[in-house]
Amino acid sequence: MNRLAVLLLFAAAGAAAQEQGKVVEEIVARVNNEIITRSEYERARASAAEDAQQECRGCGQEQLNTFIAEKQKNVLRDLIDQSLLVQRAKDMGISVEPEVIKQLDQIRIQNNLSSMEDLEKAVSGQGLNWEDFKNNIRNGLLTRRVIGNEVGSHLSIGKEEIAKYYQEHQKEFVRREQVALREILVGTVGKNDAEIPELQKKAENLLNRVRNGEDFGELAKRFSDDKETAKQNGFLGEYQRGALAKELEEAVFKLKKNQTTDVIQTKQGFLILQVLEHYDEGEQPLAKVEPEIMDKLYGERMEPALRNYLKTLREQSYVVVKPGYVDTAGVPNSQIEEVSATPEQDKKKLGHKKFLLFGKRKEKT
Repeated sequence: MNRLAVLLLFAAAGAAAQEQGKVVEEIVARVNNEIITRSEYERARASAAEDAQQECRGCGQEQLNTFIAEKQKNVLRDLIDQSLLVQRAKDMGISVEPEVIKQLDQIRIQNNLSSMEDLEKAVSGQGLNWEDFKNNIRNGLLTRRVIGNEVGSHLSIGKEEIAKYYQEHQKEFVRREQVALREILVGTVGKNDAEIPELQKKAENLLNRVRNGEDFGELAKRFSDDKETAKQNGFLGEYQRGALAKELEEAVFKLKKNQTTDVIQTKQGFLILQVLEHYDEGEQPLAKVEPEIMDKLYGERMEPALRNYLKTLREQSYVVVKPGYVDTAGVPNSQIEEVSATPEQDKKKLGHKKFLLFGKRKEKT
């Protein structure tokens, strides 16, 4: 599967099903005026299983099966949560259209496409609906904006609390010398010799942009050929001495926080590394680990705060789940009528009605 196909798998839904007569889709939940279909539910379960396999590499089959089951049990809850959050964003009048355009452009650049029209063709070439593709991105941005505004902004972690955690967990901050790294990779695998000078020039230009003040993470997200780290603003990981190739170790361990290496040629391509943090051996001072503690405490508070917020949204909404399906947030089951639509609606509304997009074909009689 090519890179764009992998990206699209998690970013958009499948094409609409059409047939003479009627298109029928099983609905597993209603969330106010929106619906969640079995097709969406099954795709979310498949995506959860793939996530589990990625996170549990090297696990035994029994352990993997347990991990997959744990991931899948909250699938319907999470679909309902997202629907509630997107609806809340619309009620609040939130618009994320500039961010949608920016993210689409990042996807275009990462997949070496020359125009947005080429991206649309690539999406359609995967059998996906362009409007659905954009709407999925839009919903993700709306969801994050609501969580940030309505939940995250109310979480406060003071200096005293950070210092208290540090004092109580000092052993956690005794470490060997190590560095936290980000990368930008300009790949050369599969390129011919004539292309190498131009690729090296591209890497040198990116390095100059970083040193002239542009954000390393944003450049990594847009231009790095390592798609996995690009999604995390180039974050590569934390490395102790002896864990990196000698050339890379010599280059990064002499650097201080936020400094970058020169362009390094490797088998994979031209590499630029940035030191996010350089930890000296021994107990780390509070100033160096304060952001780490802040993230930990924030994360611990976010989950229960978000669940309480979503509970309130549910209490203010009409949410019903079909018998045979489980919402782990506790919505009771109730009978739900199937929804049908005519092919004419399909043609006019392709990509806008979930039960049209995710429907299963009705058997010919």
